[in-house]
Amino acid sequence: MTKTFTRRMALATVGSLALLGAGSALAQTAYPSQPIKFIVPYPAGGATDVLARMVAQKMQDSWQQTVVVENKPGAGGTIGNNQVAKAPADGHTVLFGIVALVQQMTLMKLPYDPIKDFAPISRVAISPSVLAASPTLPINNLAEFTSLVKANPGKHSIGSYGPGTSAHLQGALLNLQSGLDLMHVPYQGGAPLVTAMIGGQLSSAFMDAGSSKQHLPKFKLLGVTGTERLSWLPNVPTLKEQGLNSYEPMGWFGLFMPGATPKPVVDKFSAETQRILKLPDVREKIEAMGLIPGGETTDSFAKVVKSDADIYARIIRDAKITLN
Repeated sequence: MTKTFTRRMALATVGSLALLGAGSALAQTAYPSQPIKFIVPYPAGGATDVLARMVAQKMQDSWQQTVVVENKPGAGGTIGNNQVAKAPADGHTVLFGIVALVQQMTLMKLPYDPIKDFAPISRVAISPSVLAASPTLPINNLAEFTSLVKANPGKHSIGSYGPGTSAHLQGALLNLQSGLDLMHVPYQGGAPLVTAMIGGQLSSAFMDAGSSKQHLPKFKLLGVTGTERLSWLPNVPTLKEQGLNSYEPMGWFGLFMPGATPKPVVDKFSAETQRILKLPDVREKIEAMGLIPGGETTDSFAKVVKSDADIYARIIRDAKITLN
């Protein structure tokens, strides 16, 4: 009787494993089974929107399945983010998000968990930040800038493209690590920030390398974020090279699905995204925007998301940054 029971249990186990394998295979072959919706939590026309539409079109051409892009702006991106977090976890609703997704988790109360409620797929593009100084300042590098600010307390400023943005957090970190008192001056977006820098209204600013690329030659460039120098700014050292810590994170545009989406579906979507991002015409367009093409695996992107979340959370706590 025991042998019969054991035999039945073994057969049942084999049957269960076979069903699981069949389910994974089905997810790989049947998906996508309906139109895919890209949710962009920002207005049409910006870099996020442009990148999303480029990937969506390539995916639609390849899979012969409709891929639509819907802009759901509002509340710093949280409206669109929340829509995807609460969407059916079947792989047909995808978030085209940015690094603010993980920065906000320490700055505000959110209706979703940026880590648990999303399945990272891949970064599409990466955007380093550049620390730029006014061309009128009598300095040529970061060390001289630091000395100038310390010698003139209360007289110098650092701009950002909004409270709680990467530029704001990076400026606060510079104050902390270098013992500076740069006054934070927020603007409503990258364009007004660039205009203020050109007009000499700011001493310095962390500027998005992509959107500001054409204007950067007008300023004194003191450093870049990330772990490597930019190919098109080879003479500008990283901030890490200059002894500053926690400047490894860079801005990114990435794809996410609801957290409970089956792994075979996430992996299939990620593989297609990686294929698209290797296409020469796609890479050329991304680089023309002043960005670095992405395209890593789901596991690699998940590590980036977790690491960035931890680093930004530490900066926000140490600098006592709030949005009030």
